[in-house]
Amino acid sequence: MSSDGPRFEADERASPALSFGIAAQFATLAITSVVLPPVVLVTLGGGSEEYLAWAVFAAVAVSGVATIVQGLRIGRVGAGYILVMGSTPAYLPVCVGALEAGGPALLATLILLSSLVQFGLGWKMAALRKVFTPTVAGTVLLLIPVSLAPLILRKMAEVPEHADPAAGPITAGVALLTIVFLALRFDGALRLWSLGIGLVVGCLVGHWFGIYDVDRIVDAAWIGLPDASGWPGLDLGFGVMFWALLPGFVMITLVGAMDTLGDSIAIQRASWRTPRAIDFRAVQGAINADGVGNLLSGCAGTVPNTTYGSSIAIAEVTGVAARSVGVWVGAIFVALAFLPKLLAVVVAIPGPVAAAYLVVVIALLGMFGIRILVAEGLDYRKSLIVGLGFWVGLACQFDLLVPEYMTGFVGDLLGNGMTAGGLTVVLLSVMLSVTRRRPRRLRVALDGEAVAVVDRFLTGFAAGVDAGAETTHRLRAVGEETLHTLMQNGAERRLLVVAQADGKALTLEFLASVGNQNLEDLASVIDVADLPRESEASLRLLLHYASSLDHRQYHDLDVVSVRVE
Repeated sequence: MSSDGPRFEADERASPALSFGIAAQFATLAITSVVLPPVVLVTLGGGSEEYLAWAVFAAVAVSGVATIVQGLRIGRVGAGYILVMGSTPAYLPVCVGALEAGGPALLATLILLSSLVQFGLGWKMAALRKVFTPTVAGTVLLLIPVSLAPLILRKMAEVPEHADPAAGPITAGVALLTIVFLALRFDGALRLWSLGIGLVVGCLVGHWFGIYDVDRIVDAAWIGLPDASGWPGLDLGFGVMFWALLPGFVMITLVGAMDTLGDSIAIQRASWRTPRAIDFRAVQGAINADGVGNLLSGCAGTVPNTTYGSSIAIAEVTGVAARSVGVWVGAIFVALAFLPKLLAVVVAIPGPVAAAYLVVVIALLGMFGIRILVAEGLDYRKSLIVGLGFWVGLACQFDLLVPEYMTGFVGDLLGNGMTAGGLTVVLLSVMLSVTRRRPRRLRVALDGEAVAVVDRFLTGFAAGVDAGAETTHRLRAVGEETLHTLMQNGAERRLLVVAQADGKALTLEFLASVGNQNLEDLASVIDVADLPRESEASLRLLLHYASSLDHRQYHDLDVVSVRVE
């Protein structure tokens, strides 16, 4: 892609041939990642062959539908960008536990109900942005490799009884070394295809050992549907095990939403030639579409899905960000769901090779958690919260924390490290929030009288925190210019002002009902050498007095965050 941005932006039309060709690359790169998680789930959880065939079919079909919805953006559902959806191994720890404890029907019910949390987050993202924080998401992602380690080791030893004992470690080692070598040594296409090449090499070695299930491929039909008896239905008994497992599903569903949030922000940056402020309405749409995918996964009884970061990489490499490509990817997935023989090529991958694939993917998932935590900023308090959450999760995962008391419902609830660690972080974060100085709030109509009311409010706030004359002047100026700019943005609205002292700075949040223009976009096109036009004067003054400006537009709310050092 050129330095000037993509050849085709998100709302531009590429030719059908070009769109389909690039979509085929997306689908080929992603299909293994879509199929393997349900295969690992069913084989580790002791599911039947009928359920395995159904789970794979459903995972591919649901991923296709969700990818199409992401590209089309139907109302408030969908991002309107290329966001490929597919099965995620992040759910495997809780899904395998549910499958072993209550069977496929219990698993389907847990996935279905936990998907509703995503709709709530997408609908009320502005209100929940300080409850579900990057600190929680990063800690849970860090604990996913810990929770999956025992499952990966079980998968690595999964070879037929007649096989050579060395078949497992050798095939896994060759596949893992191939993936790691290509990913570390090369860039571009070879790095993108490193997982696929490693799987192929591992399967060739597995075939030499006689552990690649060629008969499964030969016996599979070219076109067809799985036996309907594989559909598990729903378990509506809501017993003790359901309530013990539900928090873990809710926790990982929220983490999946954080992954989608990050991908939906990144794809926006890759889809436009001229940089623009992030549209959080598109982010909400992406999370809602993720919820649709998980809802359908629950109804079908297969592994939930999430967005794939490879969407951003391929859009950047090809320079084509047209949303029609995403629609084509979804259509290809749906078509592949009805081609059992092609899917059988992936289903037949030996367990040790699949384990090697999971080692790399899960390692990157854990590191993504670290990146989230670092980007959020780890001060002493957050570091302590994350460290304690990780330690509790690790101890609970391996029954090291007062195991004599971890029985019954409590043991089922906290037996998963992600659940225990995530709940610890949430509780500690709430405790910190409750015990620190409460912010001051003001509710007022955003009209001509609001300027004087807000000015008195900010003057009193500055006096209460001993801000000093200079800082008080800047704070009042920021408040006045923010209000003037917001009032140019639409009709009369309601306004909530939140003021808080934050170390060596004062932070203000202005929450107003929706407007039309983004202040960051307006700020980016102002030439400071020009004489100010009347409509730009308030924004110029705001940028002069404020240390930072962040404007997030949601469907029902504008949130303008201003920091005064």
